[in-house]
Amino acid sequence: HQFGQASELLAEQFLQAKGYRILARNLRTALGELDLVAEDRGVLVFVEVKARTTEAFGGAMLAVNRRKQAKLVRLASQYLAQHHLADRSCRFDVVLVQGHPSSHGHVEHLQNAFDADA
Repeated sequence: HQFGQASELLAEQFLQAKGYRILARNLRTALGELDLVAEDRGVLVFVEVKARTTEAFGGAMLAVNRRKQAKLVRLASQYLAQHHLADRSCRFDVVLVQGHPSSHGHVEHLQNAFDADA
């Protein structure tokens, strides 16, 4: 649990350094959890953070499968509806932290990692 939290904090700091404004963290609903909700140059960004201690399971492209993508799309739709943001431009990013975050693990960021249609 601490490893995941530390990885999410490292991902958040990484995104803030890129100019993202963090709007929400660890939003839990009956459907699941959104790791981060951010804004990047006027675009609402739903960010999934994955942490890996090794490279054994592949990079960020393999970290979020179709099933997880569909779940994130449902969570994002719920967020947009609750906040009356249906007309807002948005996208899905994935941040993969490899190694231990306390030693500033390697951060891989995929902007627009998948489409809501997928």
